[in-house]
Amino acid sequence: MELRALENDLHEWSRELGFQQLGITDIDLREHEAHLERWIALERHGEMAWMARHGRRRSRPDELIPGTCSVISVRMDYLPDHAADAAQVLGSPSQAYVSRYALGRDYHKVLRKRLQSLADRMHERVGDFGYRVFVDSAPVLEKALAQKAGLGWIGKHTNVLNKEAGSWFFLGEIYTDLPLAPTAAETPANHCGSCTACIDVCPTGAIVAPYELDARLCVSYLTIEFAGSIPISLRPLIGNRVYGCDDCQLFCPWNKFAKLTSEGDFSPRHRLDEATLIELFGWSEAQFLSRTEGSPIRRIGYERWLRNLAVALGNAPTSPAVVQCLEARLPTLSPLPGEHAQWALAQHNRG
Repeated sequence: MELRALENDLHEWSRELGFQQLGITDIDLREHEAHLERWIALERHGEMAWMARHGRRRSRPDELIPGTCSVISVRMDYLPDHAADAAQVLGSPSQAYVSRYALGRDYHKVLRKRLQSLADRMHERVGDFGYRVFVDSAPVLEKALAQKAGLGWIGKHTNVLNKEAGSWFFLGEIYTDLPLAPTAAETPANHCGSCTACIDVCPTGAIVAPYELDARLCVSYLTIEFAGSIPISLRPLIGNRVYGCDDCQLFCPWNKFAKLTSEGDFSPRHRLDEATLIELFGWSEAQFLSRTEGSPIRRIGYERWLRNLAVALGNAPTSPAVVQCLEARLPTLSPLPGEHAQWALAQHNRG
């Protein structure tokens, strides 16, 4: 009786804490485990070695956190209200496109704090219990868990979609040893139908088949997770995307139902929603560290930031300002961004 009352309270508490939806699921992820193992066997995880190193702990919550028998999954909208139009920036090759999720404060910090508050309320209600909070911070199959918890379905672009909210939302979880009743007896229906918008629009063809993503081709992987030299054949396809890529979401029909967030933490900082490539390429390392404090962008470091901007400048329309910007910075660059800046200059000197 006490757990049933707790389950009802969880939904109300989650809304009070700023989450748009909460669901509960068991830990049976066998179907998703097979998909994950095939993905890794095909080496589609690229240089994200931890994906393979964690083995089945990702798909077996009770092996990651012994005693886990239930997972609470939540989602929080993040599309900022006061931001430059994403499609317009993407279509302006002199501007830098930053993935919408990274314009403001680091979502890991925002969601983790709220989830901890939710766990604290649970403790006040039922006393001591085993739990651990996760926000994209450990080997967790968050999308599979969200789908099982009834928050939506995994679309052809491999993101979670919700009929009332599209896909512009973050996910977070609480693993617990409380035997909570699942909120969704059945997996939500898949409503992608015959639509292939996300596949057709992917700039690098990273969605190699419906529901199958090859990270090695994905712009988000190349500009964030990948630490090396971006393959020359892919550089022209990256366009002006300097941190992440939203194309598969921008052009998904379900995102006409997406809700704008009321969370001030996700509002753009330092004009990252509309800054020019030249402006950002001119940041010193001190400026980068200062202006990305508390931002997810900080994690890629200054060298990769310059690398990505150099590629985008190579894809920008040729102009004296672009060429001068690259030439002026080239002598000061370390090998990684320097090699990309040399490539960028070559693009503008081909004529």
